Amino acid sequence: MEHAYLGVDVGSISTKGVIIDKKNNILASQYIWTQGDPIGAVKELVRLLDGQFDSSKFKIVATGTTGSARKLVGAILGATMVKNEITAHAVGTTTFYPDVRTILEIGGQDSKIILVENGVAVDYAMNTLCAAGTGAFLSSQAKRLGIEVEDIGEYALRSTHPTPIAARCTVFAESDLVHKIQMGHPREDIIAGVCNAVAANYLNNVGKGKKIVSPVVFQGGVSKNKGVVAAFERTLGCPVIVDPNGHLMGALGVAILARRGSGRRTFDFSVEDMDFRTREAGCGGCSNNCEIICVYRGNELIDAWGNRCERGARVR
Repeated sequence: MEHAYLGVDVGSISTKGVIIDKKNNILASQYIWTQGDPIGAVKELVRLLDGQFDSSKFKIVATGTTGSARKLVGAILGATMVKNEITAHAVGTTTFYPDVRTILEIGGQDSKIILVENGVAVDYAMNTLCAAGTGAFLSSQAKRLGIEVEDIGEYALRSTHPTPIAARCTVFAESDLVHKIQMGHPREDIIAGVCNAVAANYLNNVGKGKKIVSPVVFQGGVSKNKGVVAAFERTLGCPVIVDPNGHLMGALGVAILARRGSGRRTFDFSVEDMDFRTREAGCGGCSNNCEIICVYRGNELIDAWGNRCERGARVR
């Protein structure tokens, strides 16, 4: 039976999963909404992947997790590899695009830039406070304009005179957009302006002070928006590569890391039927007063973290 490797990326907005073989070919993949419930989302993700996976030919021998809920999901799935998003995205992208120099990534509520030299990530930055350059901003503006967020790109490409939209922050952008609607600007021009605002906000905040060098790869859910891709290409003056699986790149990267790692543990799809819960416990063992996050499978404690010294271990 051939070996396979599972990678899961759980973010605040979406949860992604892929299963790859030893040559990094995708055997199964899924993209769903997290909906504020990472445990429920990952159980649903596993169920959907199980329906695609050929267990008669392949056996998952290593699992990797990344994303904002990587520790929690790693405990649930028995992960052999847990890595941050920067590492996962960099490994995934350089595997498929070894010459890449700049990685642009925009997700639902966060965004990042990764600079690469000779296949190694040498610098990065992430957004902190402003959400004007993220997928959540695009979704809210699409709803305001009465269109589906998936249609934004097509509308934007119809525009010949994009409406200037303030790109400094979400509040300014939304206020300016409402003003332009009231002035009677055509919908496609406003939408093109919104796409330009997303690219400008990203470059002025996340990309500030960074030397963006071609080849440039754009990934994350927003990379599927043709209007934002076109805005980046106009602003940067170079082609922007969008991989068909760019929205899965974090999951792909951590699956590859799991394949390369030494840890081996057969994955059991029955995790989708198990009962998991978390509990917060205060340590109180010293002045740090650490908050310990405990993860239970049924009544069994399977993992815990959050203590900054050995005294916190007794809370487990």
